[in-house]
Amino acid sequence: MDREIIDQKLESLRRCVQRIASKSPKDAATLIADFDLQDIVSLNLSRAVQISVDIGAHLISKMNLPPPDSMGQTFDLLAQAGILNTDLATRLKKAVGFRNIAIHSYERINWEMVFTIISLHLIDFSEFAKEISLHLQ
Repeated sequence: MDREIIDQKLESLRRCVQRIASKSPKDAATLIADFDLQDIVSLNLSRAVQISVDIGAHLISKMNLPPPDSMGQTFDLLAQAGILNTDLATRLKKAVGFRNIAIHSYERINWEMVFTIISLHLIDFSEFAKEISLHLQ
């Protein structure tokens, strides 16, 4: 496994999470009213999901595991391998659903739900990074 690749991706993930945290509005109404803020949040949230999937896929490719059939299954396989806890894997699978809507059906984004995600679940990406780092030690 190329630790340098994983470390670079973890740093990119950290930057995405930090960018979202630094721009998180105080309420959903602010997010709904501010198109620039929507772009910043949705882009960085989508990137965070994609980077997490990429890290997972990289780890899976170096283990004796079958490749995932979907982005969400990446997190299931990491949980089955004991790299992620099951609850975190489930939450990250749900984040893939947001990413898919953001990429493929941007006009359908529910900004109140996005506000809930960044308010309550942004920490999931930090937990993911911690669990990956622990696995690599």
